[in-house]
Amino acid sequence: MHAITIPEPGGPEALVWADVPDPVPGEGEVLVEVAASAVNRADILQRQGFYAPPPGASLYPGMECSGRIAALGPGVSGWAVGDEVCALLSGGGYAEKVAVPAGQLLPVPEGLSLRQAAALPEVVCTVWSNVFMIAHLRPDETLLVHGGSSGIGTMAIQLAKALGARVAVTAGTKEKLERCAELGADVLINYREQDFVAEIKQATDGAGADVILDNMGAKYLDRNVQALAVNGRLAIIGMQGGVKGELNIGALLGKRGAISATTLRSRPLGEKAAIVAAVREHVWPLIAAGDVRPIVDSELPMPEAPEAHRLVEASGHIGKVLLVAP
Repeated sequence: MHAITIPEPGGPEALVWADVPDPVPGEGEVLVEVAASAVNRADILQRQGFYAPPPGASLYPGMECSGRIAALGPGVSGWAVGDEVCALLSGGGYAEKVAVPAGQLLPVPEGLSLRQAAALPEVVCTVWSNVFMIAHLRPDETLLVHGGSSGIGTMAIQLAKALGARVAVTAGTKEKLERCAELGADVLINYREQDFVAEIKQATDGAGADVILDNMGAKYLDRNVQALAVNGRLAIIGMQGGVKGELNIGALLGKRGAISATTLRSRPLGEKAAIVAAVREHVWPLIAAGDVRPIVDSELPMPEAPEAHRLVEASGHIGKVLLVAP
């Protein structure tokens, strides 16, 4: 088969479409013939040499995919060759085939194309596990989403609104904020021109955000704590703003606040399977009903992965950038 390889870490040009051996599904795995994958920030970090795949995972980038089951490994039940699926991966999505643990498979949701489904697994599992399973966002609470126009952000807006919460977002342009509003965001904050702490306080009559979904990490740590409501929960899922920050524990204690920081890629198979099962139970009906949908900015052929990475790194996109297999 062909896959995007990374012979040496570097810029987008480090991504090379090459002939590689076909994967073989092991115990409890299925072989998926890939229709499409999607670009995530983790892929960019891996390309740069900063985020190695966990032991035993594919060396090729790609944290999610959609496609058709081509073969079943030993011990797999409940799936059949030819089933159309999407999958949460630890790597290997930028390829024509990938072996996937059966617990990380999802059926293509009703009403979506096979390609569109590639935009779902990573963002839905990230949002559901952090905002709802860990931070326990409840109806009528306020969620603040940093990077509201990203793949994660556009999904978080829709899920929170579908489940009765109020949503505030930060983004860097008027166009991005307008798109967030179209998806249901109630409070729009241009982080280039406005202080999100002051804006979220004003929008909540001084209370603050009950849950904050943060992709920035160190850069926003102190201000995120300031923006929390009493009993607020800060869920950190990225480090685009650095890895080391100073935490005012007194301020956090005063808020009776909680901070969680998670990655999805390196979690044990059982934890991933539990998240995927929860997503299928709670989110797939919302997609089938039309209340939630993947937002796809653009599609590129998979061999053009370098250009897709340039597009994502430029941060002009809204939603997901897909890579379509030949």
